[in-house]
Amino acid sequence: MSSTLSSTSSSAGVEQELNAWEAQAARFDEAARRLKLDEGLAKVLRSPTREIIVHVPVQMDDGRLEVFTGYRVQHSVARGPGKGGIRFAPDVTLDEVRALASWMTWKCAVVNIPFGGAKGGIICDPRIMSPGELERLTRRYTAELSEFIGPERDVPAPDVNTNEQVMAWIMDTYSMHMRHTVTAVVTGKPLDLGGSRGRREATGRGCLIVCDRALRKLGWKREQTRVIVQGFGNVGSNAASLLHQAGYKVIGIDEYDGGLSNPKGIDIQDLLQYRREQGTVHGYPKAEAVPRGELLTAPCDILLPAAMENQIHARNAGHLQARILCEGANGPTTPAADQILREKGVFVIPDILANAGGVTVSYFEWVQDRQGYFWKESEVNEQLRHIMEASFDDVVAYAEKHHVHNRIAAYMLAIDRVAFSMNLRGIYA
Repeated sequence: MSSTLSSTSSSAGVEQELNAWEAQAARFDEAARRLKLDEGLAKVLRSPTREIIVHVPVQMDDGRLEVFTGYRVQHSVARGPGKGGIRFAPDVTLDEVRALASWMTWKCAVVNIPFGGAKGGIICDPRIMSPGELERLTRRYTAELSEFIGPERDVPAPDVNTNEQVMAWIMDTYSMHMRHTVTAVVTGKPLDLGGSRGRREATGRGCLIVCDRALRKLGWKREQTRVIVQGFGNVGSNAASLLHQAGYKVIGIDEYDGGLSNPKGIDIQDLLQYRREQGTVHGYPKAEAVPRGELLTAPCDILLPAAMENQIHARNAGHLQARILCEGANGPTTPAADQILREKGVFVIPDILANAGGVTVSYFEWVQDRQGYFWKESEVNEQLRHIMEASFDDVVAYAEKHHVHNRIAAYMLAIDRVAFSMNLRGIYA
């Protein structure tokens, strides 16, 4: 009986550790306490402003009707319109979307752009749906949300299993409801529909910029820095490619179904060409195949998780051998793992800073759409570098001033900025 109770308790503890909403709440609470934030204001900032649940009927290709559940959570609009992606996945939950929306609030505040935080998701499996079914699902979901989104209300973007085409469908559907073309309703669109140059590579490029900044602080050299990247989707592949081009030695790529390792370094451009030809990275002849997850704890200088949440947790954090953790994904590290990494002396570049390149260039796209004037890619990249470097320096300075690790410093900086805006505005009653 005691064994059963112990097992149940252990299972509950693991579930709580992996709950993204609880993870962000724990970090918020610690940062708010260190800031001595007013208790009432903390209650406001801890809770989402609005949570929308929609049940979307879609006619499938075989004629039957299916109903899909979708979410849109708007966490804060104190500093500007909500901003955040939409993901399509079978394991989407309201808690996950809540957490991602709150992270967007703090992320936008860390890089000091005039957006709040939002996020959306639909419970579906896009791998088994046709393009027509996905289009009908996207358009009906957009129609259900049309009164809650818009250039000055809430601006969606791509996320897991969504892309430029999905954004084009959202923009078109919203525009049909508004009776005129509204390009600024979403970001991450195709260039021909008001997208921004440099947007596709922006999150990966932001990771490169903050890694460069960390090396400068620690006195390291690019060519002597070994990198392992987890995830080879848009963020991971672009980060790996840009790091490789900059002179870093990318020694491992860890995918959801297995990894590749070469201690001498992997030519990422060659690997990307192989994937284009073969449709997979597996079988690549210039690297050794390794089991999934093994590379997370392999020796390296920088570990860059760019997959999903909760990849680094209490059960594996103690085995990490990286000296820098650059979080390309949202929420890849649990609070329990944070404590272990801190004791190991790992230099963490937290997600709300490390992967903020994407939302920063999304902001540039929104600005360009509203101006009707578009920038050269060199201008986009220059402005991105300026914002990411300044934000990295702000977070590190905050950490040193308040004697906290980088993640809590990033939260403190972000919460301080949002709270300041709310105090200036006051509470409408």
